[in-house]
Amino acid sequence: MKPRLPDGLVAFVKRGCPTCALVAPVLATLRQSGRHVTVYTQDDPAFPEGLAPVDDTSLEASWHHQIETVPTLLRIEDGAEAARTVGWSREQWESLAGAAGLGPALPAIRPGCGSLSVDPDRVDALAVRFGAGALRSRQLTLAPLEDEIEALFDRGWTDGLPVVPPTQARVLRMLTGTSRRPDEVVAIVPPDLAPATVEKVAVNAVMAGCKPEHLPVVIAALEAACTDGFNMHGVLATTMPVGPVVIVNGPVRRAIGMNAGLNVLGQGNRAGLTIGRALQLVVRNVGGGRPGEVDRATHGSPGKLSFCFPEDEEGSPWEPLSVERGFARGKSTVTLFAGEGTRCVVDQKSRTPESLARTLALALRGVSHPKFAMAFDAVLVVGPDHARVFGEAGWSRARLLEELGALLQLPGSELVAGAGGIAEGLPEHFRDAVVPKFRPGGLLLVHAGGRAGLFSEIIGGWISGGGGSSPITREITP
Repeated sequence: MKPRLPDGLVAFVKRGCPTCALVAPVLATLRQSGRHVTVYTQDDPAFPEGLAPVDDTSLEASWHHQIETVPTLLRIEDGAEAARTVGWSREQWESLAGAAGLGPALPAIRPGCGSLSVDPDRVDALAVRFGAGALRSRQLTLAPLEDEIEALFDRGWTDGLPVVPPTQARVLRMLTGTSRRPDEVVAIVPPDLAPATVEKVAVNAVMAGCKPEHLPVVIAALEAACTDGFNMHGVLATTMPVGPVVIVNGPVRRAIGMNAGLNVLGQGNRAGLTIGRALQLVVRNVGGGRPGEVDRATHGSPGKLSFCFPEDEEGSPWEPLSVERGFARGKSTVTLFAGEGTRCVVDQKSRTPESLARTLALALRGVSHPKFAMAFDAVLVVGPDHARVFGEAGWSRARLLEELGALLQLPGSELVAGAGGIAEGLPEHFRDAVVPKFRPGGLLLVHAGGRAGLFSEIIGGWISGGGGSSPITREITP
C-alpha cells in the first residue's frame, strides 16, 4: 500500500548528496517559520540533524512516490501531491513553500543527486518488494534441481526456441514501458477467446526477449490481430502457411531501433524479431493457438515464429503506408497482414518505370496461383534501388498501384479451370470476363530494404475479405 504523506512540505534527502546537505538549513528555516515540514531520509536516519527525519532507508516511501532525484520538495494538500520541485532552485523552493528570502548565502541553483530508489542495483528488488502486489498472474514454483529454461519447454510455453524466464522483476520492468494498467484487458484472444491483460502481454513480451519500450508496439499488434477483420482464429486454423505480418510506421521505428534497411526481413534486429515473437507467444499461451491443435498449417513458414519489420519512410519516394491507410504523418502505427513467406523479384535491367512495373506485375500474378483472382491479397516490399526508378520518374505510390492494377487485369480465358491444361482455375462463367488479380485495396505497397541490389519482395496473403482476413492498422499509444 502506498504510504500516505503528511500535509505540508515534505522533503526527500540523503546524507550522501552534497545538495541535500546544502539545503538542510533551509528546511530548518522553513520549520522555524511555523510551516509543517517533514523530512524523509534515505541513507542515514539521523540526517539532517535537528529535523527529526523519518527513516526511509527501506526506500518504501521514495519508491511509491516516484522520487528520482534528491532533494525533492513536495507540497501535500489533503493527502495528495499539489506541487513538486527537484534539486535546489531558490525561486522554485520559494514559490512552492510560499516563503521569501530562502538560503540567501546559497547559489541560486544547484542540481541534486540520483535517488537511491532508482539506483540500478536496487530498482528491480524494490519493484518486486513494493510493486509485485499489482501482478495477478499465477506464480510458478520450480523444484530446486529444475532448470528454469527447460521448465518452460516442459510446460509447453515456448515456440520451440528458449524463452526468457518471466520473473516478477522482469515483468514489472516490462510494465514500465506503458502507462496502461496491468489489469486492463487488451483483447480477447482466439481461439480460446481468453482475455489478455496488459500484464499477460508483458509476461509474454519478457519471454520473447522484448525491452520495455517495445511493449506498446506488441499491445497495438495484439489489438489489431484480435479484430473480426483480421480474423486471427481463421489465420490460425487455415492449412495455408500464413501468420500475422506486423508492419511498423512512424517515429516509434527509430525510437526503438528497428532496422528498415539491409536484411530488413531477416535476422539481427532485436526489436523486430522480439515484437513479432511476443505477438505469437500471446496467441499461443493466452489464446491457445498451438501448432498441431488449432494451428493446422500444412507446411507453416518461418514467419509463423516472428514476422515484424518497419517501413523505410525516410528513404522512400512515397508517403508512408500508414498515411495511405488514413493516419496522419508522424503517427506511430502497426499494420497487420495475414501473410506467407517472402519471394524475391529480381530485375537488374529495367531503367524505366514502365518496364519495372511490368516485371512486378508478372511476379505478382503468381501469388497463390497464377489463375486465382480477387481471392488473395499481397504486400509488395519495394527495395530502394527499384523505388529509385519510380521516384526519379515522378511516379507516386498511387501511380504505381494504378499501373500495377491495370497490368493485372487478366483475361478470363486464361484463368478458367482447364485453361492451359491446368485443372485449377475459376468457374467457366468467367471465360469472357476481364478479372483483376487483386480486389480494391488488396495490394499493399511498402518501401524497405538495403541499397544492395535491384530486388523487391512479395508477401502473399491468405483468403481476402469476408471469411478470410483484411489488413488492419492500429495507432500505437503509450
